[in-house]
Amino acid sequence: MSDTLTWAEVRREAAAQLTGVAAAPEQEARWLAEEAAPDLDGPVTTRALAHFDAMVGRRLAGEPLQYVLGHWAFRSLDLLVDRRVLIPRPETEVVAGEAIDELRRLGGRVAVDLGTGSGAIALSIAAEVTTVEVWAVDRSADALAVARANLAGIGRAGARVRMVEGDWFSALPDEVRGTVDVIVSNPPYVADGDDLPASVREWEPTSALLAGADGLDDVRRIVAEAPAWLRRPGTLVVEVAPTQAEAVVALAVAAGFDAAEFRHDMTGRPRFLVARLR
Repeated sequence: MSDTLTWAEVRREAAAQLTGVAAAPEQEARWLAEEAAPDLDGPVTTRALAHFDAMVGRRLAGEPLQYVLGHWAFRSLDLLVDRRVLIPRPETEVVAGEAIDELRRLGGRVAVDLGTGSGAIALSIAAEVTTVEVWAVDRSADALAVARANLAGIGRAGARVRMVEGDWFSALPDEVRGTVDVIVSNPPYVADGDDLPASVREWEPTSALLAGADGLDDVRRIVAEAPAWLRRPGTLVVEVAPTQAEAVVALAVAAGFDAAEFRHDMTGRPRFLVARLR
């Protein structure tokens, strides 16, 4: 490449192109440049520029930034993400944190993450609570392939994670029943007829999003079956939509939980159920 071309110039041009699709085009241009070339003070090589241009093209086509980069931060982890799994989101970091807090409060030894996807919640638990055995469940073989790739990235903590394919609790061996301290899940909770942003509808796996006419098909099953798998005391933590809070608390009460309440995400919206057996 010409010695006169710099990464600063390349980034400025890309930011101008990204203005129509990115909320923070300058920041996105920098992230893409850092993915293409580890040293942005170094020369702009032909190979690095081709990689950068290809990523910008994908972004301009509407592909989410996280998939373009191929990885994304979640709590202390840097996770592989692609179209086989949902993009890890900040509200789910709060859900993982609540599950971790509950495990510490209970002195827990066993946790189950239902619908693990990229493994974000399960692997965060394993990395941050060093005494816990974690079961990570997903019915998608493709999602579990991503989660297993991420498992390899957490080192020795990965030895305490077991990944199993199947439909919610039916994937777990029967000997786990009644031994779980915390069950956590970010299940599908979007109603079939709900409007979704194009970047979600066209790129993320709908099987991890849609859950029947009211969005609660999977949540109903998880809440109803959870007490049989929890020890006492034990806790269920489930992420849902803010509009579902009242209905989900009622489901928890009907399932026999002794206490059920909703906690709020970072924007102040009720986003996840915490239901306890005493």
